[in-house]
Amino acid sequence: MTSALIAIIVLWGFIFIYAVMATMDFGAGFWSMIYINREQTNATSVANRYLSPTWEVTNVFIVAIVVGLFSFFPGAAFTLGTVLLIPGSIILLLLSIRSSFLVFSHYAKTYEKILTYVSGISGFLIPAFLICVLPITHGGYIDIIDGTNKLNLSSVFTSPHVYSFIGFAISSTLFLSSLLLADYSKVSNEFESYKIYRRDALITGPISLLMGVFIMLTMRSEASWLYDNMMNVKGWLIGSVIMFLLTFVALWIPSTRGLGMPRLAVITTIIQYFLASYAYGKSHLPYIVYSDVTIHSGFTDPGAFKAVFITYIVGFAILFPGFFYFWKLFMKDRDYLKKKIYK
Repeated sequence: MTSALIAIIVLWGFIFIYAVMATMDFGAGFWSMIYINREQTNATSVANRYLSPTWEVTNVFIVAIVVGLFSFFPGAAFTLGTVLLIPGSIILLLLSIRSSFLVFSHYAKTYEKILTYVSGISGFLIPAFLICVLPITHGGYIDIIDGTNKLNLSSVFTSPHVYSFIGFAISSTLFLSSLLLADYSKVSNEFESYKIYRRDALITGPISLLMGVFIMLTMRSEASWLYDNMMNVKGWLIGSVIMFLLTFVALWIPSTRGLGMPRLAVITTIIQYFLASYAYGKSHLPYIVYSDVTIHSGFTDPGAFKAVFITYIVGFAILFPGFFYFWKLFMKDRDYLKKKIYK
């Protein structure tokens, strides 16, 4: 296994972890906004109890992605940084606004509803802009003008392929977050909220699957090279669909505390997205940006790679036990589970 391949696996691992955690985080903000006037269900309270401590942890991984990209693949970082100047700036602006409002929501109680709306709206706008990076790397959206790569925005925002990714990002955000909030509601003994979030998961799940099918259909015409590669690893995609079906089985299994086993559903869904992510990532190789930048042409100096790689190993060996301990406290602290943040 080459150093470049190891580096892209590490980077893709960061992207996958952030994608799962961020969609749950962003979706919680959206559901908090949707159920803000239905206080009798405590659905907003549950969403805010989940959202309050997790968004800070989630942001650790987006920092790791950016640092990893610049450290491991400076050539790709230069191309992506030039091409994604406008969408990247919009993403940073939305992340800054959302983070600022989440901080001040704990102090400015008078404006808590307004802050909830800001968090909710940004909760589906940010994933929509973030995922646009993927179809842009498939090729066909970048023009070379005077020797400089320029993003053709008109091609981006008139492409069905891009909109299929946007639809998938929004539906997956709502699906993953509703699943986790269903699990969190059940642990908190908020059974009315659990019924609501379980229902939301049953609705948004099939929509996300349909958007995934739409991605493949549009990919066939707009990025045929990637479509052909994904058909060569379609076993992983079939496995992903099987995990999706198991998720719905888990939501209908009778349990001692009501219909459904949301914890099992969360696990099978994460496996589902991992299998699909692996198929997509493997099919995308060796390109980072088709067809100009590969993992080899954009790779850093081997000495720099070793130093950064060792730093990552040491850093995350320290951080991951902390993350595990945080999650254990978060899901099992009975005092916090009963805490009413929003009223």
